[in-house]
Formats: sequence, C-alpha cells, structure tokens
Amino acid sequence: MDDLVFMVRAGSQTACTEQLRLLCERMGLQPATAPTDAAGRGWVARAIPATKAPTADGGRGPVVSG
Repeated sequence: MDDLVFMVRAGSQTACTEQLRLLCERMGLQPATAPTDAAGRGWVARAIPATKAPTADGGRGPVVSG
C-alpha cells in the first residue's frame, strides 16, 4: 500500500472531531472519513494528504509531485 493515512482515536465524537481538525490543519491533510464509533473501540476518523483527497465522484484526485 503506498497511500499515507493518518488515524485519530478518541473517547468521544467531539474530541475525535476536534483532533481530526487539528491534525488536518497542522499537517496539510484532509479528512477521509468522518468520526465513527462503528468499530466499537471509541471514536475513529482518518485523514489523508490533501493532494490525494477523494474527488466528488469518489475517485482520487490528481497527485502533486514535487
């Protein structure tokens, strides 16, 4: 797997949302999933580099190399 994914895990939806926002803001990322508690181990959300954010049709956007 060559995709880079960052995960936030917290005890509440509010904390997970806030930490996801901070992670994205500070590292130039974009949320890939909204916070969810479906896994049963607290609230989890994921972020990916903004240059690989999903497009409106669900595919991956263009990758910027540099």
